[in-house]
Amino acid sequence: MGGRCLAQVCHLCREEQRFVQNTFRIYRFSDSSTATGDTMTSMDICIKSKKQVDDFCKQLTKEAESLVSKFFPQKIEEMEKLLQASFCVEDLSTLRAPLDIPIPDPAKEELKRKKKEEKEAKEGKEDKEKDGKEDEEEGPTCGPIACNERVQRLLKETKVHIQTLKEKLNTVSMWVQLQVPNIEDGNNFGVAVQEKVFELLTNTRTKIEGFQTQISKYYSERGDAVAKASKQSHVGDYRHLVHELDENQYCELRIVVLEIRNTYAVLYDIISKNHDKIQRPRGDCKALIY
Repeated sequence: MGGRCLAQVCHLCREEQRFVQNTFRIYRFSDSSTATGDTMTSMDICIKSKKQVDDFCKQLTKEAESLVSKFFPQKIEEMEKLLQASFCVEDLSTLRAPLDIPIPDPAKEELKRKKKEEKEAKEGKEDKEKDGKEDEEEGPTCGPIACNERVQRLLKETKVHIQTLKEKLNTVSMWVQLQVPNIEDGNNFGVAVQEKVFELLTNTRTKIEGFQTQISKYYSERGDAVAKASKQSHVGDYRHLVHELDENQYCELRIVVLEIRNTYAVLYDIISKNHDKIQRPRGDCKALIY
C-alpha cells in the first residue's frame, strides 16, 4: 500500500515538472518572437517619416480650426450679401432672355405648303421621299442663339462658392478623422461625437456635389428646348419652355446659395459646441490618475 502511494506521488511530480518545462518553452518562444520583431502588433516607423506626418497633422489642425473660427463666419456674411444683391428678384419674368427665333407668317407658311404639295404631285413618290430627307437635314432659319447672360453670370459665381465649400469640407473632414484615437474598450462617447460630425460632413459633401450635377443638367435641358424652338418655331410652347427653364434655374440657384450659407452656419455651430470632444475625444488622461 505504501509503495503504491509513493509511485503515485512520483508520477504527479513528473507531470508537474513536465508542465513547468513546457510553460517555460512557450514563454521563451514568445519573448524571443517579440525581441526579433516577429509579432504583428509592432511596426517599424522611421523617425523622419513620423515627424513629417506629425507636421502635416499640426498644419492641418491649424488650418481647420482657422476655417471654423474665422472663415466660416466670413462666408456666412458673404452669402447674405450675395442673396441681397443678386438673388432678390421678385418678378421672374424680368429674367427672360430674348429668343432671336423668327415667328413664321401663317400666310407665307400656307403658300409654301401648297407649293410643296404641287411639286410632290408632279415629281412623284421618289422625289417626295428625297425632298423629305432634305427638309429633315435643313438647319434652322434663325442665327446663333445666345445663352441667358444673367442666369449664366449667376451660375459662374455660384460654381465658385460650391467648389470652395467642397474644398473646405475636405479639409475639416480630414482634420476630424485625424483626431480619432486608438480603439479601446469604454470611454468612447467622444469618438461617437467625432463619427456624427464626420457623417454630417460626408452627407453635406454629397449634397453639394448634387448642386454641380444640377447645373450641367440645366445647360442640357435648355439646349434641347432652344433647338426644338428654333426647329419648330410655330410651336409657342417650346419658347415658353426656354423661359421656364431660366426662371426655374434662378430659383434653384437661390436655394443653392441658401444651402451653402446654412451649411457654413451648421458646421460652425456643431464643431464649436463639440470642439473639446473632437480634439480630445477621451478627455485628459492625466485626470484619471490619482
